[in-house]
Amino acid sequence: MSSLNPVIKTKKNARINLCRRRRRVWALSTIILVISIFGLIFSWLNPLIKAPLKPGLDFTGGTQIQLERNCNQNCSDLSVLKVNSKLSSLDLSSEGSTSTPNLLGSKVQILDEGKSVIVRMPFLSAMQANEVIKSLESVIGSVDSKSTSISTIGPTLGRQLLKSSVVSLLVAFAGISSYISFRYDSRYALLALVALAHDLIIVCGIFAWLGLYIGLEIDSLFAVALLTIAGYSVNDTVVVFDRIREIKKQNNFLKLNDQIDMAVSATITRTIYTSGTTLLPLIALIFFGGASLYWFSIALALGVLVGSWSSIALAPSLLSVWDRQNTGIVSDSITTIDIEA
Repeated sequence: MSSLNPVIKTKKNARINLCRRRRRVWALSTIILVISIFGLIFSWLNPLIKAPLKPGLDFTGGTQIQLERNCNQNCSDLSVLKVNSKLSSLDLSSEGSTSTPNLLGSKVQILDEGKSVIVRMPFLSAMQANEVIKSLESVIGSVDSKSTSISTIGPTLGRQLLKSSVVSLLVAFAGISSYISFRYDSRYALLALVALAHDLIIVCGIFAWLGLYIGLEIDSLFAVALLTIAGYSVNDTVVVFDRIREIKKQNNFLKLNDQIDMAVSATITRTIYTSGTTLLPLIALIFFGGASLYWFSIALALGVLVGSWSSIALAPSLLSVWDRQNTGIVSDSITTIDIEA
């Protein structure tokens, strides 16, 4: 009997029993996925958004005006409500435009302790933008003309940027699938794509809820964040799969579940350290990176957390049910081969 139940002595004997707890992993991921999908659906059904995510200026087209107030150390108090009230009272129909822009949905940001005002509006002509600046001076005071900036993106260019972002994601998916299929096999590629889709849906779902509750809009930086998350998530998943393949070659007498548990135990420390060191600069960007990088950093931080979870827990646990036969000899002892973490 002892010959049928070999025990390999090692320096380490701790092992994570992931496969025994896989239903808990699936339950947690399913709950978060369902909440995220509902966020995307509610956003699509919202008459003010009509899309899974609330598109920003980069994708819808529009005009952004940034004004720097002429004030010394302390600027007078200025509220977003006051600026919005002034915008809603403007009538730009006399500027020779074929259509009158609706300024009721304009987004106003007051930064740098009231010294900087950013207004994002529908597409405006140059004359209309100048009229808006003149009208706002009665509310915010005089502005520095040298620091005033007007950024305009036409609706056609916005649609092209949106199309390019979607195509980039699809190409990334295809490239990742081809690479993993070539290096491993089709089932590894499929599970890596499932984990990747899991990560992206959750991040998009969180931003969909933020769009519904606080009006958060996505821009081209969000598309960059999704592509970065895709690469990071797949890299972590490949590391775990590579370790599973290595253990399978060295210990083919073990069941697949034991091979997976050993691989996860061997790589979890690396994943925690890698994710932690990646999150540190992202946290710094969230608190000190300024408004332009704030939501980009949050999207990346969420992607790192969710990607680490899917790589170390979800993808391996799904692999454990792929092989129904799951043949091999299992040792009752927890001792395993010595693997460097």
